[in-house]
Amino acid sequence: QVQLVESGGGFVQPGGSLRLSCAASGSIFSINRMGWYRQAPGKERELVASITSGGSINYADSVKGRFTISRDNAKNTVFLQMNSLKPEDTAVYYCNAVVVTTISYKNEFYWGQGTQVTVSS
Repeated sequence: QVQLVESGGGFVQPGGSLRLSCAASGSIFSINRMGWYRQAPGKERELVASITSGGSINYADSVKGRFTISRDNAKNTVFLQMNSLKPEDTAVYYCNAVVVTTISYKNEFYWGQGTQVTVSS
């Protein structure tokens, strides 16, 4: 019903930057919140950053001052600009969206397929 397609992951050296994008498509009536989560090997999935349709933003303490989340409501797209990357940022990053669909007209949760971010020298 709703698809989230991520792009922008890759390999970068410590101190480098990457920009992730996630575009939502399908039976969308509105998107309340979009965000990014990450999961490192052997660890639980954790919230990195989220942004509501009204622009309210939340960051994990570990990324404050280094990552910036933004969204283009007209294009149903969310971005994550990651600067000053550290090896501990290495993880699979997942896009998440809380969507009101044109089918149910209820909040539904969707996940992207994940994109690998590797920070290493």
